[in-house]
Amino acid sequence: MSELFDEVDEEVRREQLKKLWDKYSIYIIALMVVVVAGVGGWRGYQYLEAKKAAEAGAAFDKAIELSEQDKHAEAEAAFTELAARAPSGYRTLARLRAAGEAASRDPKAAVKMYDDIAADRSVGTEQQELAKLRAAGLLLDSAGYADMLQRLEPSTTAGATFRHSAREMLALSAWRNGDATAARKWLDAIAEDGETPPGLRSRAEALQALLPPVAKS
Repeated sequence: MSELFDEVDEEVRREQLKKLWDKYSIYIIALMVVVVAGVGGWRGYQYLEAKKAAEAGAAFDKAIELSEQDKHAEAEAAFTELAARAPSGYRTLARLRAAGEAASRDPKAAVKMYDDIAADRSVGTEQQELAKLRAAGLLLDSAGYADMLQRLEPSTTAGATFRHSAREMLALSAWRNGDATAARKWLDAIAEDGETPPGLRSRAEALQALLPPVAKS
C-alpha cells in the first residue's frame, strides 16, 4: 500500500512540475538567454579592453623610443594621439609625456599643458600634483616668487606626495628673487622633515650656506 502512495505522490509531483513548466517555461528560457548573453557580453568587453590596453602599451613604448632617439616632435605627436584615444590609465601618462616633449620646443606651451592636467579633476591627485610640480620647474628661472608660491604652497603640506621637491623649488625661487627670509623658511622646513631624502637635504644645506647670516638683534 505504501508503494502505491509513493507512486501517486511521484505522479502528482510530476504533474505539478509539468504545469509549472508549461506556465513559466518561456520566462525561464528568457532568463537563461539573458544570463548567457550577459556573461558573453562581459567577456567580450573584457577582451576588447585588454586588447585596447595592449595596443596602447605598445604605442606608448614606441613613443618612448622616439623620445630616447631625440625625435621629440614625433614623440610629442605620438603621445598626443595616445592621450586622445588610449584607455584612461595610459591617457594621463601620455598627456604628461606629451607636455614633457613640448618643453624642449616651447616651454610656455608645455606649462599650459601641465596646468591643464593639474586642473583636470578626472585624473588622479598624484598626477595633478606632479603636473603642478613640472610646470613650476619650467618656470623656476623666469617666474617671480609670488607666482611660484601660489603654484606650489598647497603641495608643501605635511604628508603631500611631492612636498620635498615643492619646498626645494620654493627655496630656490625665493633665493633667486632675493628673498632670504622666505628661502630660509623653506630650507628650515626641509631640515625639520625627518622624511626628507638625503640628496635633497644635502642640496638644502648647500643653499643654506649661500644665504646671508641672520642679523643679531
